[in-house]
Amino acid sequence: MRLTLCTPIIFLIIYLLTLIRFLASEHTTQEALQWWSCRQSIKLFQEAEKIRDGLLQESFAIRRSLEMLSVDNLELSFNKTQDCLKQIDQFHQSLVQLSDRLFPAYLQDSLPLAIHCLLEPWRTSHPHLYFHIDMPPCWRQESVGCSLTVVTALEELLRITLPEVLTPISIDISLEEQQNIGQLIVRITYPEPYTLIYSSSLPELKYLCKSFQILTFGKCFYRIKNLSVVWYFCWK
Repeated sequence: MRLTLCTPIIFLIIYLLTLIRFLASEHTTQEALQWWSCRQSIKLFQEAEKIRDGLLQESFAIRRSLEMLSVDNLELSFNKTQDCLKQIDQFHQSLVQLSDRLFPAYLQDSLPLAIHCLLEPWRTSHPHLYFHIDMPPCWRQESVGCSLTVVTALEELLRITLPEVLTPISIDISLEEQQNIGQLIVRITYPEPYTLIYSSSLPELKYLCKSFQILTFGKCFYRIKNLSVVWYFCWK
């Protein structure tokens, strides 16, 4: 009789534990996707601010320079025309950089080239970071959505884990394929244990991994060895 009474209670406990685990997983998923959406919204906001404070001002300056040139003056000075050409070249370069930030170049054609394109500004603006990039000459055809998620995840990882201080840090990035599984491997070697522990325990990293797994149906994890943390982004 006692065993008969215990059986429904055991099933009820198992059901409640399963429900709690499911609800916790759902909550974590919602938090991760909200974090991902918020990060992309902030990025778009920052780009809009750059357009308002930069490109729009540059276009206005170019227009004023052209207005200052008299239509009836057929003998324009060499210096004036060179100034206008210089402004137009700078404006064009700013547009190219904006285009690459919004949607990395080569993304539709080659994931390795898109990763190179993403990392080039980092190498230029962060000379204390030592990048070693190992990309295959040929890569399989990826969907644009998947490639964009991989590149965005890499960019977010660098933003989160690399401190603002001018500390020399070594970063090895490679792209591999094993049994039809794509792998982006990022090894970050820090100069001291404290920076490694702090950078690898930030809560944003949990959201980054969860978001990547949801958006690509893949896996994301890391391993720590000595002063290095190795990140693995895996997808089919």
